[in-house]
Amino acid sequence: MSVLVGVDVGGTFTDVFVLDEAAGTARVAKVPTSRPDQSGGFLDGIGVHVADFGALGAVVHGTTAGTNALLERKGAKVGVITTQGFRDVLEMRRRDRRQTWGLRGDFTPVVPRDLRLEVPERVLADGTVHTPVDLEAVRAAAVQLREAGCDAIAVLFVNSYANPANEAAALEAVRALWPTPHVSGSAEILPELREFERFSTTALNAYLQPEVAGYLDRLGGALGRGGFGGEFLIVQSNGGVMSVETACARPVRTALSGPAAGVTAAAYIAESAGFPDVITGDMGGTSFDVALVTGGTPALSPQTAIDFGMVVRTPMIEIATIGAGGGSIAWVDKGGLLQIGPESAGSTPGPVAYGQGNTRPTVTDANVVLGRIDPERPIGGALARLDVAAARSAIAAHVGAPLGLDPLAAAEAILTVANARMAGAIRLVSIERGHDPKDFAFMPFGGGGALHAGALLREVGLGRAIIPRYPGVTSAMGCVIADMRQDFVQTVGGMLGPETPGVLAPLLEAHVADGMATLDAARSRFARREVEVSLDMAYLGQTHTVAVPIPVRHGADGVEPPTVDEIAAAFDAAYGAAFGRLLPGGVRRVLNLRTSVIGRRPKFDLASLAPTDAGPATPRATRPVHFGDRWHETALYARLALPVGTVIRGPAILEQPDTTILIEPGQTGTVDRFGNLILTFSQPAEPAP
Repeated sequence: MSVLVGVDVGGTFTDVFVLDEAAGTARVAKVPTSRPDQSGGFLDGIGVHVADFGALGAVVHGTTAGTNALLERKGAKVGVITTQGFRDVLEMRRRDRRQTWGLRGDFTPVVPRDLRLEVPERVLADGTVHTPVDLEAVRAAAVQLREAGCDAIAVLFVNSYANPANEAAALEAVRALWPTPHVSGSAEILPELREFERFSTTALNAYLQPEVAGYLDRLGGALGRGGFGGEFLIVQSNGGVMSVETACARPVRTALSGPAAGVTAAAYIAESAGFPDVITGDMGGTSFDVALVTGGTPALSPQTAIDFGMVVRTPMIEIATIGAGGGSIAWVDKGGLLQIGPESAGSTPGPVAYGQGNTRPTVTDANVVLGRIDPERPIGGALARLDVAAARSAIAAHVGAPLGLDPLAAAEAILTVANARMAGAIRLVSIERGHDPKDFAFMPFGGGGALHAGALLREVGLGRAIIPRYPGVTSAMGCVIADMRQDFVQTVGGMLGPETPGVLAPLLEAHVADGMATLDAARSRFARREVEVSLDMAYLGQTHTVAVPIPVRHGADGVEPPTVDEIAAAFDAAYGAAFGRLLPGGVRRVLNLRTSVIGRRPKFDLASLAPTDAGPATPRATRPVHFGDRWHETALYARLALPVGTVIRGPAILEQPDTTILIEPGQTGTVDRFGNLILTFSQPAEPAP
């Protein structure tokens, strides 16, 4: 496996990172995302640098197919078979509302009520089968749903996490007569207590199966016709990768696939550069995604809500997303306030400057009007030039006129509001979670992130930014870096006591065996294999749990469970760190066992990305760029040609095919030994007004 390709499909651009392991070289490409079928842009992007797909050892894909299907409500027609009396769990949720205050609300589940059918069966919370499943009723329900035109089906039985016997029998009956493999069972997808979260995750998995499986099948077929015979892998929301077969069976694990790949790459790049604590900011065409990395490890969340009421409970990198991408539309609301997003111009028609029919200004249009983007050198290579006059007119009409501002002031206002929104997202993952941003470096990436890095340093109070060698394709690079990972969960539900290790042992053994079998089946080579184990625990009477990492020992018979004393000590440490105190005399409760089996893939040396044929650090030209209330004559550099050790004082613009980097007045950029640009203040930053 000498040539690896990472492909990240975004809302506006499809990014490609080609790594030649033998030569130690990398090439990048950025092409417009194709609509409605994203596979066109996917193949076009690879084809920029790879003529013979047969030369590829692996293609790793960060996909937004599942995310978009959820956000746009364009998944399959799904039917549900559930326990008598539980058909409305998906609709009742946790009795939450879109608006916290007020008595009115609305929510439409992905499965309408007439397609949620009940059958006689009941398993108690302790796993006792109270009522065996009525298989004739199950078959009749499946036939009814098939005749109603359902493309996929989910079997959701209450308490099946405690004993899956009834649900397993029902699944066997359904699969015997269902015309496609799109059948999901809640105990297979999430063998964990709490009905709504398990039901929601499983129903959404079924909702995504036909869409994601069809998309991946088309991609695999096209790659095969191009001669590709290597390994095709998909990035999971937890930052690891999985096989296409797993992705088709568990598409819900791809819900944040693309953004997770970017955070994975950012964590590796930042730690290699000496900054293990970093806040990442991925600014694409549609959104701005922020994540926190401490000690080189991204924060993981056990569940997330993709949209209101659409809860997915599977380990995901914790990412906060706002609609503040380069294509986000600027508009003035009825109250006379300037707003940015969440609507985006996307890749089609794109910003006004693209000249493809959009008439409403975007963040990119503001950057073009202020001289921060060269209209003769648009990124991606799909356009010959950008229409500055059209962007200026749109800003004047839609923002300047309503606010009484000239076009330049209106463009500055657009960027001020966009930067304020992005700064708010950074504070959300840092200050509001007890972290001081001054202790973190900021890593902007995506096509637009490096244009706003300097403003965000000033706005939030961050000390420095690390701009990677190829910021516009960082998520695609993350696809190549990501390890293979399988996560497992099983509810235990008992008090911590002498019997706990014996209860955990067979569950842990099954998790590790399944995970290792998955790694064995992969055609990837691994530098090493690791097992990570944690418990969800709380004191008796508490609802919320803490994640308790526990030590893993490898014995003659495999992985051994921890002792009671080790679990107790680990819980006290985790609980104390989370809440600042323990509850003396409190009874400790073990709710869930979580196991991760990880195949660490060999990492390439980032120093290979550093410039080797760099010339002198001299600007190729200058251009007027607007900052604040006046124009500054600004030096323009070819970023990729800058030698290691180069120091550039702002104002300056560094251009490369996948992005544009802005160094503001009073800031300095230094090229480190990996080719990253370290952005700092030349003098103490003035506090944000």
